[in-house]
Amino acid sequence: MSYITSLYAQDVPHRAVTVYRYLKDRANQEGTCYPSIGTIAKDLNLSRRTVQRAIADLEKTGRLVKEQRWRENGGRSSLLFTVK
Repeated sequence: MSYITSLYAQDVPHRAVTVYRYLKDRANQEGTCYPSIGTIAKDLNLSRRTVQRAIADLEKTGRLVKEQRWRENGGRSSLLFTVK
C-alpha cells in the first residue's frame, strides 16, 4: 500500500496529505528536512495556519515528528521534521 493510500485510509485531511507529500519530497535518506512553516505555506499556496494544522494532523497519526532545534546561544532555530 502506498503512503498516500494509507494516509487516505486513515481519513487524514487533504491539507495534511499535501504537506506530507511536500515534506517527503524534500526529506533526505533519513527522512528529515527543515523547511520553515512560511516556506511550506508559500510553496503550497496555503496559509501558515493551515500548514500548522496539517502538521498537527500528521503528528497525531504518527507520520511526522516535529522537533524544535536550538542555536548555541539558546535561541530558536528551524524545526526539524522527520517523515515516517
